[in-house]
Amino acid sequence: MKARVTAHEAAPPLPGPGGEGANARWQQRSVASVWHPCTQMKRLQAVPPLPIASAAGPWLTDHEGKRYFDAISSWWVNLFGHADARINAALKDQLDRLEHVMLAGCTHAPAVELAERLSARTGGVLGHAFFASDGASAVEIALKMSFHSWRNRGLIDKREFVCLRGGYHGETIGALAVTDVALFRDAYDPLLMRSHIVMSPDARQAQPGESAADVARRALADLESMLASRHAHIAALIVEPLVQCAAGIALHDPLYLREARALCDRYQVHLIADEIAVGCGRTGTFFAFEQAAAGSETPPVWPDLVCLSKGITGGYLPLSLVLARDTLYDAFLDDDTARGFLHSHSYTGNPLACRAALAVLDRFDTEPVFERNRVAAEALTAVLQRVNDDPRVSGGLRHLGMMWAFDVRADLADPAFAERFHLAGRQLGLLIRPIGRTVYLMPPYVLDADGAAWLAQRTLDTLDQVLPSTPGSRHAA
Repeated sequence: MKARVTAHEAAPPLPGPGGEGANARWQQRSVASVWHPCTQMKRLQAVPPLPIASAAGPWLTDHEGKRYFDAISSWWVNLFGHADARINAALKDQLDRLEHVMLAGCTHAPAVELAERLSARTGGVLGHAFFASDGASAVEIALKMSFHSWRNRGLIDKREFVCLRGGYHGETIGALAVTDVALFRDAYDPLLMRSHIVMSPDARQAQPGESAADVARRALADLESMLASRHAHIAALIVEPLVQCAAGIALHDPLYLREARALCDRYQVHLIADEIAVGCGRTGTFFAFEQAAAGSETPPVWPDLVCLSKGITGGYLPLSLVLARDTLYDAFLDDDTARGFLHSHSYTGNPLACRAALAVLDRFDTEPVFERNRVAAEALTAVLQRVNDDPRVSGGLRHLGMMWAFDVRADLADPAFAERFHLAGRQLGLLIRPIGRTVYLMPPYVLDADGAAWLAQRTLDTLDQVLPSTPGSRHAA
């Protein structure tokens, strides 16, 4: 199998009926019967969904044969391209062995092996894995674990949570309670528990002369003030390590993670790392939290609970999990059933999903994934550097691992900017969805340098279509 995919690789064959008008027919049927996520359905008459018939590598193909580069890894889940031969083979093998068995009272090899291998990646610090279905479910589980473990230890007042300004952790009721994105939260606010919101370490807040580390220190001071006053009531702090994605790909200095760990230890508060979007290699290390260590001489720093989802199955099947420290796990061990962690769903630890995740880990273990990504990242970054002196862009380019973002100036980005950019990208063969006025890329890990440069150039071409170049821009004719 060819491991790398260029931007000009031949399209995969179309499955089933296609031809002229096929896209419109599928769009009409979808609008009539499917309630699409994160969508104002009334807009679908003007902005119909993109009907995808097949996919291979980073390419999606519609029913009429047009290809689209999956520049956002299908909501950040697809790591090694669509229809990856190794993951396909693993799933086909597992399908003939065991498709599902309940994990309450039973067990199976894929769940055991996945838990063992993920724990090993933390040096055994996070010794147990609890399986769930999706990112928000993992966050719910982590919040419940934290609260219940304190309760089992007799600290019944520790039932509050702390989250960051602009943080996003999912859209179920518990996850929304620690989310600070008004668009998702406000309608349901009357249903939510109250959480404490502290300053984000978002480096874009730097004042003149400040570094990202300086911003992190200001945010840490705000966090310490909160913990000092409420620690007897606070169960946990939840953070997105290194990048707050829904806040517009907001990067922060690793110093924040290291010092937040120390503050949580000082004030007896759990630290939950939401690695749903940033884990599985997206930031340049398998876990983003690995970068909390200051350098090679600094011991690794780990949270108490880690939430994983999205890329863990390579974009194949829904799976999430929570990795927990043994000290937290031990708080549930008792003769009283009610003191156990009685959370479940019918497909907990599904063997097919776990086997897909094991195939993903195999790719990391047997291939130079991070080295190849660095080569592609250099090519993509080189082209995108042009935005740094573009008058349509504020703040310039930010980049970490396989994540890139830049912000269009607020006075140029009308409320329809993200939608217009998305539609213009379609015309140029890109599946791309800005967050507000933030244009970002999170491509699969299958790019070579030429493909990365092509992707970056098409992104800039899309910007030119949506916001024609202004005098002084490098893109100006």
